Amino acid sequence: MNNKVIQVKGKLLSLQSPIVMGILNITPDSFYAGSRKQTEVAIHSRIEAILSEGAGIIDIGGYSSRPGAAEVSPLEERQRLALALKIIQADYPEAIVSIDTFRADVARFAVEEYGADIINDIAGGELDTDMFRTIVSLKVPYILMHMRGTPQAMQQLTAYDNMIVEMRKYFADKIYELESLGVNDIILDPGFGFSKTLDQNYELMARLKEFAIFNLPLLVGISRKSMIYKLLDSTPGDSLNGTSVLNTLALLNGGDILRVHDVKAAVEAVRIVGKYQSFQSTNINEAICGCTSE
Repeated sequence: MNNKVIQVKGKLLSLQSPIVMGILNITPDSFYAGSRKQTEVAIHSRIEAILSEGAGIIDIGGYSSRPGAAEVSPLEERQRLALALKIIQADYPEAIVSIDTFRADVARFAVEEYGADIINDIAGGELDTDMFRTIVSLKVPYILMHMRGTPQAMQQLTAYDNMIVEMRKYFADKIYELESLGVNDIILDPGFGFSKTLDQNYELMARLKEFAIFNLPLLVGISRKSMIYKLLDSTPGDSLNGTSVLNTLALLNGGDILRVHDVKAAVEAVRIVGKYQSFQSTNINEAICGCTSE
């Protein structure tokens, strides 16, 4: 299996160069107020910005996963998602769309009714036991994230004997189950900010390369999160610079997809890191062969 390629819309999507996933929140209570879009005009404008700034995927969420977020019914979640999906279906049919949901019925609705392409499940199938079987029948890529408990209670579940070892065991078990069922395209998300303390988030970033053992694409979502603004005594609104720094570290440590609010800045990070790494490769090759490029 080539870990840098997934099948989307009947075609192969290459991740040889990292890509950016732009966040579209159809919610009134996401932790970053600037990301909340609830009218057709605002949603349309956000979609246009995500695509024009260079994102390869649009990730749409109708249920805030911030700690202590209010419960949202499946019906309301579907209605929120439909606002954006109708616009994309009509005006941007070639866009690759990911649905941020842990509910199997919502996933099925988005894929079968509106042609959504990827399911992004923060719960790894733990909050809906039908999710894995649903992914099998839908035949779409699945983003498998690490989290303990629920969004409402996850930050009370941060005690680990060895966090990285336990996360790798979690992923190994889930991947085995998914592949046994016939799921071919799996993307891993280590779940920054989910059931992890500030220090644990930075340990996770420092050890991100240890998840390369699974030979699967790695998604990193740290955009404007508390690991930035709590460390810097700031706010989500003032966390763009910190986000860019962490996105750069993620790319250097093997990240393939950056899930972000600020697409342009992330695309620039991808380009800069790519240029830097191209010279790293050149220098390594020269050292091995004892030659130069001149």
